[in-house]
Amino acid sequence: MSFFSYIFIGEIMKKILICLIFLFIFTPLTVKGFETSASAAILMDMDSGRILYSKQIHLRRSVASISKIMTAILAIESGNLETIITVGDEINDAYGSGIYIKKGEQIKLKDLLYGLMLRSGNDAALAIANYVGGNVDSFVNMMNEKAKQIGMKNSEFNNPSGLDEDEGNYSTAYDMAILTSYAMKNDIYQSIVSTKKHKVKTNLNYYEWTNKNKLLFTYNYLTGGKTGFTEIAKRTLVTTASKNDLNLVVVTLNDGNDFADHKSLYDEAFSVFSNYKILQSGSINIPGETYYKRDTLFLNNDFTYPFLDSELSQVTIKYSLNKLREYSDNQVVGKAEVYINKELVNTSEIYVTTNKNKEQKNIFEKILDWIKSLW
Repeated sequence: MSFFSYIFIGEIMKKILICLIFLFIFTPLTVKGFETSASAAILMDMDSGRILYSKQIHLRRSVASISKIMTAILAIESGNLETIITVGDEINDAYGSGIYIKKGEQIKLKDLLYGLMLRSGNDAALAIANYVGGNVDSFVNMMNEKAKQIGMKNSEFNNPSGLDEDEGNYSTAYDMAILTSYAMKNDIYQSIVSTKKHKVKTNLNYYEWTNKNKLLFTYNYLTGGKTGFTEIAKRTLVTTASKNDLNLVVVTLNDGNDFADHKSLYDEAFSVFSNYKILQSGSINIPGETYYKRDTLFLNNDFTYPFLDSELSQVTIKYSLNKLREYSDNQVVGKAEVYINKELVNTSEIYVTTNKNKEQKNIFEKILDWIKSLW
């Protein structure tokens, strides 16, 4: 059962503030503690960005081969995945884990991506960087520029693979969760990282690659990820999982028990969190609102958010509308803000569609609207 309490707050200077507070009767849940053995870790909802578990999430560390997530998304966004690449001299600098391609070998960029993400091929990383960026140094600049664009504020890339012997790649659990959330919006990336096995035939060889991400074979809800290891970084792991409309990412840095920790975090999150649709796209009716009564107010997007059942009584939606004397179709006229226990978690713009009969107002109605606009 539930009931609603409406709070109306008038405001001078042409604004209406209307608070709609949702109150629910609920049975409290006992939440078990999330734990990992990692130096740094994060469990985050990819859709809303809500952090469900954190441990030193802004600690800057070497991240090893999970760096290749950035290499992969840049290659995918280059848009030339069917191009056949002839492997060049750059391959001579490859060492460590590889797919063992050779100079002169001809292979599709898309297949190099499978070798990069399934087998963590450092040779594939160099071939991709050389093709997409023109050279490796230019590609590294692209990596750092992309990091800034998507909000990775504590990351530095120095190579496309994550190797530490020269200058390694440094990031945080939080930044890598941001990167993964961004990458998982791309269908091609999703398809590659969720692939268990991939076969490739080139002019020189035949390959059959099995994904190193063991959770893909043992955890039903897993949708992708990337493994990593260097002597400096130790074990690093990024995975994603989906269940009951929850799309989660886990990042662990320096975690000797990473596969088990990821599974444990997912199991706990799926057992205690549920996704609720707080705002729905389409027309909205704001109780007590009369200024735009001849028109239609609407939201462009749904807003869903993961909640513990015990948090539902803390949800508040506040509508704020600007009283505009002149406005046109699809113009922003306000915002809807969602709070949990007075903490802002989302802001959605409110739009207006003008109805034809708006122009049919009589002189009295027009004068009344003008007076209202002065409030």
